[in-house]
Amino acid sequence: MDSKKYILVVEDDASLASWIADYLTTQNFQVAVADRGDDAIELIKDDIPDLVLLDINLPGKDGFEVCKEVRNYYFNPILMMTARDDEFDEVLGLELGADDYVTKPIRARALLARIKSLLRRIDSERATQSNKELLNFGSLTIDLKSRTATLNKASLELSSNEFNVLWILASQAGEIVSRESLIKELRGIEYDGFDRSTDILVSRLRKKLNLEESEQQRIKTIWGKGYLFSPNDF
Repeated sequence: MDSKKYILVVEDDASLASWIADYLTTQNFQVAVADRGDDAIELIKDDIPDLVLLDINLPGKDGFEVCKEVRNYYFNPILMMTARDDEFDEVLGLELGADDYVTKPIRARALLARIKSLLRRIDSERATQSNKELLNFGSLTIDLKSRTATLNKASLELSSNEFNVLWILASQAGEIVSRESLIKELRGIEYDGFDRSTDILVSRLRKKLNLEESEQQRIKTIWGKGYLFSPNDF
């Protein structure tokens, strides 16, 4: 992998968490550790790691609760760990949004293979999506060639800049797009720290997507980081 991927390890067994973190660090990953489910939720929301390695038995909130809650805004892979050789746990984890699971005792090379496989898959999906001229997210369709968008089969009246913002965010669905990169792509200039034009455009988009009356924020503001288009909320 060209750049370090960021993995959050959520495990309350300190010795196991330390061993996993040390091993993944030697494999060129950036690693953070949380030992409580409720703390993990906050870290996932704030940092949007590239992958979460999530234990089931956790204080605060268990892994099932964590998985269910963060899937409202987190779309990168979740790899669950359990010491229980129980098919029910495996099925429930997958139903709640986990991408795969491993059972303890953890084998280093097998864990690494699962992680790399999940990361390759998500990178491939995003590369394919970024090359498309037509994006579909449930009730929303965005057509780059005609520069049009429809929601619930109704055409959206978007300015040129509003469409550009929507396309940039949607083509990187599930990823944080920084204000700096958005301004540079839209206007070809560096962010000066004061320009709020993108905030205004995103606000207009939210209104046109009928988001002001909804609890679901389809275009989320990740404070201090940028914007995230939520592909599963349409």
